Amino acid sequence: MKKIFLFLAIIVSSTLFAQDKIVTKNGSLSFEASVPSFEEVKAKNDGVTFIINTKTGEIASLALVKGFRFKVALMEEHFNENYVESDKFPKSTFKGKIENFDFSKLTTEGKTYTIKGTIELHGKSKEITITATLKKVANGVDLNSSFYVNTDDFDIKIPSVVSKKVSKKVNVKIDATLK
Repeated sequence: MKKIFLFLAIIVSSTLFAQDKIVTKNGSLSFEASVPSFEEVKAKNDGVTFIINTKTGEIASLALVKGFRFKVALMEEHFNENYVESDKFPKSTFKGKIENFDFSKLTTEGKTYTIKGTIELHGKSKEITITATLKKVANGVDLNSSFYVNTDDFDIKIPSVVSKKVSKKVNVKIDATLK
């Protein structure tokens, strides 16, 4: 836990001295692994850190896995204990680069960018390519994305008892305003 707070402290302090980074500590990351005709499998974490280097287009995020909230408490418990083993793997990270990013050309219209990088979750890493929309807003820069990941890529086992009720193809959504 000390390492996580140290990481966050470094990110925050680096933004105080370097004007070429924008950051938020309250970005939203949600996922849905629902299957039609069964109970919704959906969670949201509103305490995700995102940072973008406005000069290089490098992007990183950190989500504490126990920060995901479900509508059903038992589902949240199973998620943390049985699926992602959040005591053993307490965080999920992403590190990557926004291709052809030019901060000076961002407008209120928004532009779609390709982002390539690596997600680390449940002790496994996976290279991905996603698209995201970035646009200037009154209080910073909005970052929005929606993409899919597969539970098998992160060695997340879905017990056979619920395998027909939980999708292995998980829709992930990002919504953050960086300042």
